[in-house]
Amino acid sequence: MSCDACRYFVACPGADEEICIGCGACVQLCPNEALELVEVKREKVVHIEVDGKLRSVPERISVKEALWEIGYKITAGLPAEGELYAPCGVGACWNCALEIDGEVRRACVTEAKEGMKIRTDLPRDWVPLRIVGPTAGHPVGGVGTPWEVRKNAKSEFLEICCLVAGCNFRCPQCHNWMITHMGKGRAYTPLEAAEMLTRVKKELKLDRIILSGGEITLNRAWLIQLLKELRKLNPEPETRLHISTNASLLTEDYIDELIDAGLTVFGIDLKGLHIDTFMRITGLKNKELAQRCKENAWHAVDYIAHHYREKVFIGVGIPYNEELISFEEIRRIGREIYNIDPSIQTSAMSYFSGDYRSQILPPSLDEMKTVHRLLEEAGLTTVQCFATEFIPPSEI
Repeated sequence: MSCDACRYFVACPGADEEICIGCGACVQLCPNEALELVEVKREKVVHIEVDGKLRSVPERISVKEALWEIGYKITAGLPAEGELYAPCGVGACWNCALEIDGEVRRACVTEAKEGMKIRTDLPRDWVPLRIVGPTAGHPVGGVGTPWEVRKNAKSEFLEICCLVAGCNFRCPQCHNWMITHMGKGRAYTPLEAAEMLTRVKKELKLDRIILSGGEITLNRAWLIQLLKELRKLNPEPETRLHISTNASLLTEDYIDELIDAGLTVFGIDLKGLHIDTFMRITGLKNKELAQRCKENAWHAVDYIAHHYREKVFIGVGIPYNEELISFEEIRRIGREIYNIDPSIQTSAMSYFSGDYRSQILPPSLDEMKTVHRLLEEAGLTTVQCFATEFIPPSEI
């Protein structure tokens, strides 16, 4: 039986001609892992022009793969490590956008065809794009939503939540996988997204906006411009702009730029302390890349806490499921956060199957109470748990 995920969510570049160019977007999306890429020998070549030079590459491959074939450095890891950054693999984040035959298109889901002309530099007037999913009121908020906001809520919604497509992680228990790995859908400019968010904000009479995903920080130019546009449309100081992020890309200069653009709240998921745990939770297979991503996230928390604690709010999330992480590691994570700043709001998250590729069951309420206790015993002053019941700070 088909789940139809391919039809509705995959931007398949060969769908119209019923051919496969090996981009892998459908394989990545498939929740049942029912698809696989099979290497085939390409008998023919096509001739393309890249930055003014004629090149020959195998037929029926993506522009991204064609660039790799002729020697361009392609990276899906960290953006500074390659000439083309293509982290999401499904065409959602638009990082790999190039000028192709006079039009800006995504290299990862565009077929390299005979006579194609490619420029790796984008036009000067190019405005960043990104696929944006649902935008609506959120009744729970995120790990960066202050406990006081939740406690004093006067309506059913706490924040306006916007989900964007594309992620650099492959978490098997992803709950937003249809957005995270969605290559189809409308790509918005920052201004268009800001106008949409502002309309919903005014309709619901809220003063908090949370930007999530997927991984919100993937397309840096788009996110920075979105924050600036939101600030222009919502200049009142009570409007809080909040990102929910895995923080794997948050270098110090990126954090500085986000805050300068108007960001006021960081919600950061710390997906483990041990590298094996981190890889198990994120689905990353490259240990070196996973180590750098983990270190970036922890350093981001430390940097924000010590340089911007009076200017922005920071909350961190910690995953728990016995299949993924031990109580002892939870205890150690609590101590590490305490060593940075014991007042950082810490939220333990009940991890379980998100109808993607994980079959793990939810932790019990007693297990989550144990997690809550371990974090408080570590010295953290504001600990809450999201479980079958919400466990607020200091009420066990």
